[in-house]
Amino acid sequence: MLTVFLIATVLSVSGFMFMQQGTFGSAPNGKRLERIQNSPNFRNGSFQNLTETPMQAEDASMVGMLFSFFNKPKNTSPSTPIPFVTSDLKAAGTESPSIYWFGHSSYLIKTKAYNVLVDPVFSGYASPVSFMVKAFEGANTYAASDMPQIDVLVLTHDHYDHLDYNTISALKDSVAHFVVPLGVGAHLEDWGVAESKITELDWWETANYKELTFTATPARHFSGRGLARGKSLWTSYVLQMPKHKIYIGGDSGYEEHFKEIGSKFGSFDLAILENGQYNKNWPYIHMMPEQVVQAAKDLQAEVLFPVHSGKFALALHAWNEPLQRVVKSASESQLKVTTPMIGEPIVIGERYPATQWWTN
Repeated sequence: MLTVFLIATVLSVSGFMFMQQGTFGSAPNGKRLERIQNSPNFRNGSFQNLTETPMQAEDASMVGMLFSFFNKPKNTSPSTPIPFVTSDLKAAGTESPSIYWFGHSSYLIKTKAYNVLVDPVFSGYASPVSFMVKAFEGANTYAASDMPQIDVLVLTHDHYDHLDYNTISALKDSVAHFVVPLGVGAHLEDWGVAESKITELDWWETANYKELTFTATPARHFSGRGLARGKSLWTSYVLQMPKHKIYIGGDSGYEEHFKEIGSKFGSFDLAILENGQYNKNWPYIHMMPEQVVQAAKDLQAEVLFPVHSGKFALALHAWNEPLQRVVKSASESQLKVTTPMIGEPIVIGERYPATQWWTN
């Protein structure tokens, strides 16, 4: 009994010490927690989706999912390095917005007047430890040091593949302001970002920065970095600029909220939507590629830019399957889709790269 007690004590202490790492951030408290508890989207101790959203399919089992994950096929990762384009991100911007993708869901929206950075993850991994969920070779070419001065850093939710402790630590002093979902500011403050530089938004709330307007809009997903889920919100955004409008999708399963957003805000010049890391066992929290195309149509988007692939293997599909399927579905629906290489610029209204680089 003494041996069992000692082992249990060591494991408990080790687990506690592990959870004290900076990467886990901090839970909301004080006035922030009061605001969360008054949110119409916070019920029964956590944030909720607009409709019931199980974390897994009704016929899925945890044992089966774990077995599949630890026996996933080799083609979930590419056999050759991911191609990329080297761009000078600190050079002067263009009149029309340019978008530079850095793999997965990280990208820079750049003009002559401002720089907006979304969900930057430059550590080379998407987990609390460096030896798990490592970036594909070639996909981690860009670093925090390559970024220009950032006017607004936008976060969609607090999962490791969207919010990276090391990247925020490296960038925080060169960022003028952060726009994040309600509750995520607790992580940032824990990591040394001043409260005055953070704006937290609930769904349908708006923040202005110079000529930019950010409106937080619903998504169908979840949040959590440690053991608890739903203590901070997950969101998408409508980014309105003087002459253009971009939808920043974050992570989301398909639902009616896309039609509602499209109805409220009219057509978008570009819809940036997650396309990848899906599975039949979790169909409500990520979209299949065909649903991504439908979501873009619901949003009344002129052009679809699919992200959330090309850098990390977080699901069981072939690494290039999301792009193959979304391009095929978009073609069948006569929807324009752009698929740039990492670092290759999209220019709204002027340049939409569409080389099928994943087939080379």
